[in-house]
Amino acid sequence: MAAEEARAAGAAPDATAAEGIRVTDRRRVVLDESGEGARAEDTSDAPNLKPKYVEELEARTRAAEQSARDVQARFEQVRAELKRETDEIRQRLARTADERAMREKAAFVGALLPVMENLRRAMEAAEGGGSLDALLGGLHGTLSGFESALASGGVEAITAIGQQFDPELHEAVDVVEVEPERDGVVTAEYSRGYRMGGQLLRPARVQVGRAQAGGQAATD
Repeated sequence: MAAEEARAAGAAPDATAAEGIRVTDRRRVVLDESGEGARAEDTSDAPNLKPKYVEELEARTRAAEQSARDVQARFEQVRAELKRETDEIRQRLARTADERAMREKAAFVGALLPVMENLRRAMEAAEGGGSLDALLGGLHGTLSGFESALASGGVEAITAIGQQFDPELHEAVDVVEVEPERDGVVTAEYSRGYRMGGQLLRPARVQVGRAQAGGQAATD
């Protein structure tokens, strides 16, 4: 009996002390995926186990990535500006070329107007019973004006008669027998050829001399 009272008396201070102590549980209860069980998660600050040089490398990597993004953005901006400027220059050049072509066309048409007037006057003279000399004079003036208009446009007549036959400039319509020294020489012109700059507008239609085979062999 005495022993039991002593044990009761000795346990009482411990219970009182236990009731006076407050314990704070820093663990957080987290449900597992099934939602049935629970586990405690320690929310206390975990120590940083990364070395300092690793953190510096990560910081440099992030800075380099940001710098690369900035450079890419600037590059895209510059490329867009260059494209816009290139399109504007191309459009300006196209307008300039069109305007130049229109001016040249207008100048060529303007050069043809006097030719048309001369031809009209020649027709009026012929209808009014004018002399043949007056009519021929008007036609010659018209032809001369037309040739001048073509020359102002850069058109050049191809010289044919007396020249060696050139298939690049002449079109042989027929041949005629000639002396051996005139073999391959243009002897007549049926229609004049023209070229403009390096471009052939039309070849001259010509007659070409051809020496007899026997005479040529004797000469050789």
